[in-house]
Order: sequence, then structure tokens, then C-alpha cells
Amino acid sequence: MSKFKAFWGHPFTLWAILSLPAIPMILGLTSDDPEAVSNFLHPTGEFAARFMIIAMLASPLALVFKGWRGPRWLKRNRRYFGVAAFFYALAHTVLYLVDLGTVQTVVADLPKFYIWTGWIAFVIFVPLAITSSDYFVRKMGRNWKTLQRATYGAAVLTLLHWAALHDWGGLGPALVHFVPLCLLEAYRVWYWYLRPRPQIA
Repeated sequence: MSKFKAFWGHPFTLWAILSLPAIPMILGLTSDDPEAVSNFLHPTGEFAARFMIIAMLASPLALVFKGWRGPRWLKRNRRYFGVAAFFYALAHTVLYLVDLGTVQTVVADLPKFYIWTGWIAFVIFVPLAITSSDYFVRKMGRNWKTLQRATYGAAVLTLLHWAALHDWGGLGPALVHFVPLCLLEAYRVWYWYLRPRPQIA
């Protein structure tokens, strides 16, 4: 039983699970399908958003389900989900650039609302991913948590980026993914800042 727990609790096992969605994408990209790049453009972005949301759910879930193992496990491992979100976002960005093909086309695309929101979200992801290791947690101290709060800005921009796709045709899927996070975060704000406190006599 201890070996079983050690296997499922090992970081490599979690990395393997987080890598599973990438396997069919890699296989598809190595095929002769001329539409492979455009076909996997949206899935990479969607998994980036999903893993980011899962990482952000850790704290509010731990608050709602106090004492449960699941939220505690998620809090311990949320950095893995955050880094996975970055790599899927990186793949999404690379596929987007390959799909457009030229610098001129990329620059011409920038004024579009769903494009520049995506770019800013990705730029925010970069320092978060770079500083995700234990070394930076120790080195930066309290500043590390301050930097990590930028995730909320990235989440809002990701929501807007996804929702605005195809003349806001992505609104439904985006809300399905982000509404649970928004509700839990609203509860978290209420719990810490707005709920009535017992009066001390």
C-alpha cells in the first residue's frame, strides 16, 4: 500500500498525467494532415485554461471543504498544474504563430481584442512559470506570493480571450469553465472580508 501511495504521490506520476492530453496532439502534428496545426490550436489553449483554473481552485476549495484530502492535495501540487498550464499556453502560442506563418500577419492581428488579450495573458504566465521552483519560493520570500497574484489578471484575460473568439462564439465554453472558479473566489472574498463577524463583548 505504501508503494502504491508513493507511486501516486510522486511528482513524475502527476507530470505523466498532465502530459496525457499532449500525446494525441504530438501524434497529430507529426502526421501528414495539412490541417494539424489549426486543429490543435484550440485544444492547447483550452487545456492551458483548464489547468490554470484547477491550480486556482485549490485555495477556495480548501476553504469550502475544510479537512478534505482532495483540496489539501491540490494545494500541495498546484504549482505543477500552473506549470502545465504555461506549457500548454506556450504550445498554443507557437501553433498560432506557425498557423499565421508571417510576422506581418501576426502584427496585423494584434489590434483584435481576442488576440491582444491572449498575448498579455501569455506574457503574465512567463514570469509565473519561471519562478515556480522551490528555489525562487525561498529566494523571493513574500514577494513570491505577490507575484503569483498576477495569476488573477491572467485568468481574466484568458476568459476574455476565449469568450471573444469567433465574434464571441467562445462565450459559452469559456463561462462553463470559469463560472465555478468565479463563484468559489466570490465565496472566498465573502468569507474573509464581508461575512458578519461575531461581536466580542
